[in-house]
Amino acid sequence: MLYNSDQPKLGISLFILILLLSCSTENSSMKYPITKKIEVSEMIHGEVVDDPYRWLEDFTSDEVEEWVNTQNNFSDHFLSGNSYKDNISKNLEEIWETDTIGMPFIRGGKTFYYFNNGNLQQNILMMQDCESCEAEILLDPNNFSKDGTISLSSASVSPDGRLLAYSISDGGSDWRTWHVLAIDSKKKLDDVIEWSKFSYATWESDSSGFYYQKYDKPDEALADVNKEPKLYFHVVGTDQEDDRIEYSDSNQPDWSWDISVPREGDFRLLSVSEGTDERNLIYIKRKKDKAYAPVIGEFKGSFRYLESRDNILWFYTTYKAPKGKVVSLTLLDEDKFQWNDIVPESKETISSVNLVGNKIIINYLRDTLSSIKLFNLSGKHHLDLEIEGQGTIQGFDGNLNEKYTFFEFENFVTPPKIYKLDLLTFKYDLFWQMELPGYEDVELTTTLKFFTSKDGTSIPIHISHQAGSKIDNSTPVLLYGYGGFNIPILPSFTKTFYTWMREGGVLAVVNLRGGSEYGDSWHKQGMLLNKQNVFDDFAYAAKFLHSEDVGSSNTTVSLGRSNGGLLVAATMLQYPELFKVAIPQVGVLDMLRFHKFTIGWAWESDYGAPDEEEDFKNLLSYSPYHNVKEGACYPTTLITTSARDDRVVPAHSYKFAARLQERQGCNNPVLLRVESRAGHGAGTPKDKQIEEIADLYGYALSVINNREELKDE
Repeated sequence: MLYNSDQPKLGISLFILILLLSCSTENSSMKYPITKKIEVSEMIHGEVVDDPYRWLEDFTSDEVEEWVNTQNNFSDHFLSGNSYKDNISKNLEEIWETDTIGMPFIRGGKTFYYFNNGNLQQNILMMQDCESCEAEILLDPNNFSKDGTISLSSASVSPDGRLLAYSISDGGSDWRTWHVLAIDSKKKLDDVIEWSKFSYATWESDSSGFYYQKYDKPDEALADVNKEPKLYFHVVGTDQEDDRIEYSDSNQPDWSWDISVPREGDFRLLSVSEGTDERNLIYIKRKKDKAYAPVIGEFKGSFRYLESRDNILWFYTTYKAPKGKVVSLTLLDEDKFQWNDIVPESKETISSVNLVGNKIIINYLRDTLSSIKLFNLSGKHHLDLEIEGQGTIQGFDGNLNEKYTFFEFENFVTPPKIYKLDLLTFKYDLFWQMELPGYEDVELTTTLKFFTSKDGTSIPIHISHQAGSKIDNSTPVLLYGYGGFNIPILPSFTKTFYTWMREGGVLAVVNLRGGSEYGDSWHKQGMLLNKQNVFDDFAYAAKFLHSEDVGSSNTTVSLGRSNGGLLVAATMLQYPELFKVAIPQVGVLDMLRFHKFTIGWAWESDYGAPDEEEDFKNLLSYSPYHNVKEGACYPTTLITTSARDDRVVPAHSYKFAARLQERQGCNNPVLLRVESRAGHGAGTPKDKQIEEIADLYGYALSVINNREELKDE
């Protein structure tokens, strides 16, 4: 039943009329697949909201699956067979066939890292037993399934380096199943832990077992709302049913848990979060305590535990420091404690903090570019780490007693390089760098510029392309953004963006408000009632590029994933004249019902609560599904999602595609591309990644250059 939310169970406005009709309009001759409409109307906060495609929310049903197959077949007529796709696919295959490794980390005297030679569907986990030892395969997820769609999600090595807890994902789902491997013998133990989600394995200091977060088994694994998780402790060698609950709170179903275990010390720290809000609580329990006691008892800032020694604990926090600072907590007698500032807030935003080798290593952002400073444990500045070039630096994993650590450098045109840093001399040597075939023959350049958004705010944008190439209003431009959840989009090298530049296109990545590039205030300017700023920033980025003769409205492609999919969809509806092609991927597109599926409710911290009137009216003002105008001419649109995406469920994309096809007022195609054995993106096998990018880039270039070789018949 659907009720008027102002008068529960009264004034019901429910109209159901089943119509079988084509989605084509009088203004378009494009013949789209027939999509059933079930006219559903409800009164919410005084607004009549129509939702004729709600039946597509039953996305695991046979009926919806048949509809998806029809849509995929329709889209294939446009996506397959063009020369751009074939060339991009060939280039991607060549580019992919190069060694790639992940950031190394040290546990129990052993070094671990992920590796792929470019031919594997999934990265394998490698182990190096000593500095002079040859690296060997510890775990190969390519053996999990024939098609590579069962992936290794995360791996956690016990403090003594003897055991590995690892989780797997089936077909891209966020649900995880944990297993345990004896590292020396490489023997898989009998331990199996199911129905874990959004969780790491945190080992006890004695390596006897690990903590993990688990939800109750759902009725519908891919759709049911996920609430009231519990924190469990699993003893290696026992059954999951014997695992003890370390912490839970049925009075707070929206809270989730993360535990920190020091290598030394008699305490455990519990971090409590609500939704995706960066602010958290901190609870502590010492061995003598029966229960956890609050250290930070209200949501007033982000507090992230870093390290500890004796009775001193170090944290990164944004409390009274929007750009971040480092503080210490001294545990005193009789359950008393004392906070002290160690490294105060700077004019630059802290991107990350690590305590390793008796140093505090802080990664600051200067207009999105990394700057590394080292301090002693009392907060005295020691030195700046100098590195050639400007871009993103990350890494520095380890503990206070480490002699070495690793870090990585990259930017939009420089493939990643990993360095090994001596924590005594602070000299570093190249450990590995990506070698791409043909890279030396294609000189690339990247420039950071700033433009003025609608409200006068200065916004950074990175513009990258082949050096020496002619850039004008006929050049294809890929405009990428995210703009939400305090997530920064920093300069990084990807094989897919590199492919676009190799094809002669410009890559433009804009640092929208809603991220954390300039601290908490930057995030707040792009969240909740300020969300419209993000869409304006993105649109004004396109306007800026066009004013500089970097592409034009006839050559610009907008691209974004997840929250970035919302960005692309909302902006193309509000500013359709700016884009030739729009590609919203796995997007949040129904802003009135996102909270009704899986973990969607947790995004209310960034979007607002649809059940609250003020938030509802704001969400309705930009919700893509609800703002498609009848007869308007929108850009050529390629909507992508995955049938097993249980984070942003595919119903968002299905409903938006159906309504956009119905109301599109011109012959610019509206296509839906659905991957069957994938989720929100993580763990997608190599072949599926290459196929998707070839489809997206190939079709976009064929549209821009007016060379669509296959049309609807």
